Amino acid sequence: MPDFRLPVQYLRQVAEQLRVMGVAPGEWLADCGVAPALLDDPEYQPGIELFGPLMQQALRLSGEPALGLLIGERLGVGTHGVLGFAALQGGSLRQVIQLLERYLAVRTTLARVQLDGEPGQAREHLRFVAEYPLGEIEQTVMEAVMLAVKNIFDAITPAGRSASRISFPAPQPIYAALAEQLFGCPVDYAQSWAGFTFDTAMLDTPLRMADPSAFREAELICQRELKKLGEKSSLGARVRRLILERQNAFPSLVTIARLLYMTPRTLHRRLLAEGTSYKQILKEVRHVLAIEHLRAGRLTVEEIAQVLGYSDVANFRRAFKQWEGVAPSAFVAP
Repeated sequence: MPDFRLPVQYLRQVAEQLRVMGVAPGEWLADCGVAPALLDDPEYQPGIELFGPLMQQALRLSGEPALGLLIGERLGVGTHGVLGFAALQGGSLRQVIQLLERYLAVRTTLARVQLDGEPGQAREHLRFVAEYPLGEIEQTVMEAVMLAVKNIFDAITPAGRSASRISFPAPQPIYAALAEQLFGCPVDYAQSWAGFTFDTAMLDTPLRMADPSAFREAELICQRELKKLGEKSSLGARVRRLILERQNAFPSLVTIARLLYMTPRTLHRRLLAEGTSYKQILKEVRHVLAIEHLRAGRLTVEEIAQVLGYSDVANFRRAFKQWEGVAPSAFVAP
């Protein structure tokens, strides 16, 4: 999984939402051992091991199961820095989605997005995939992330209407009516995936606010920011990113080493120093992708095995049973 990233600005929004609900942010932070002054430090970022308890405590203190939606509602385009600015200059919704596919990690690595669709289809799907095992807070976090992204899309599309439907894998909650109100379209629960459904025509409609020059300039800034983050991130995270970028043919250890300008022996040694290895990272990537493909339900088990680079479907079945305790044909997505 990638190195965790969540700028402190987003924690401030959680704190402000709690304040509006009558919860003292200082109490919330103190319960998790966080000094309130850290929210004023622009360089502060919590680790994933702290983010989980912070969100769990926010849910407990607020007593509000729809907290993720209320936080997401607060996250307008201006809260997303240069990524939000770039989105405002996009020529089409598709171009903005492609921007998020490449550069969402500049703002957060909580989730990644992927647009699924082929030419000629009437509808396409933007899938949101959690990058970390979030457990009981996953629905809260995904609601916040997805509503924040929907706010960007609605800000740039005609009449403020972008997605035609929203999907969540979680069961329908008691606040489903609020979700439909805030997303501004039907919301379906108990689905095999999380994300947005778009009419293809909407994705390619030219946007009135488009500024190609400003978009290119902002995208270059995003590129530089992502490059800096890559230089700071662990070697294991960089290897994982390179593998994910080349899913059609997973690169070998030798290829990865060449892309990172080091010898295979050096790469192996440095990964061992981080407590991992190329084989371990590849296994983790295959595990994550296998679950995604099974949830999507578009490929057979044999096709998934082939996509993941297994020459024998029996080897894939054995590996999956080691990961999940059941055969892929018996896997039921949570």
